[in-house]
Amino acid sequence: MPAKDLSSDDSSDNQSNGVVRAYNIYCIKHQQMLDRWTPHTAARWIFWIALISAYLIRVFFLHGWYIVTYAVGIYMLNQFIAFLTPKIDPAMQDYEEDGLSLPTKSSEEFRPFMRQLPELKFWYSTMRAVLIGFFCTFFDFFNVPVFWPILVMYFIVLFLVTMKKQIRHMIKYKYIPFTHGKTHYKGKTDSSKVITS
Repeated sequence: MPAKDLSSDDSSDNQSNGVVRAYNIYCIKHQQMLDRWTPHTAARWIFWIALISAYLIRVFFLHGWYIVTYAVGIYMLNQFIAFLTPKIDPAMQDYEEDGLSLPTKSSEEFRPFMRQLPELKFWYSTMRAVLIGFFCTFFDFFNVPVFWPILVMYFIVLFLVTMKKQIRHMIKYKYIPFTHGKTHYKGKTDSSKVITS
């Protein structure tokens, strides 16, 4: 029986451990970057608008990559719908039996709107999609010749149909996915802190 070469096994284990370590370091650095961006909502969205604008300007001046732009737009539309949808869908009857449905009367307890896709994940996934689209514009392989007005028309129709369905869902179950403009209630004032003269 031939003897096994243990040195080759050790070197492959060291290489795989090095790859795992490098991946773990990358994941930690990536999460630290996301944690730094989390409290800066306005700055994140301004950066997002600037990146999308740069991407659209690049596509406009290059006169191409319309299919990539369409794919990025469809992905962003799907993410936007998930952003507008409640985490616990009130259309599901078995959730209502557990008492997890959205409040429908003003006398019910206030529960904040919980999204299926949180704002930070929505921002991150759309940023990643635009960056991938931007990267694709550097390769002619992705520049598939298409008649772009049909893609624009199809995207607009798809957007309108999808949003109509989502708005009907909001009206039917009486929820608003945005906190801007909602009534905010303050607790009772503490009577022990009242200053008497």
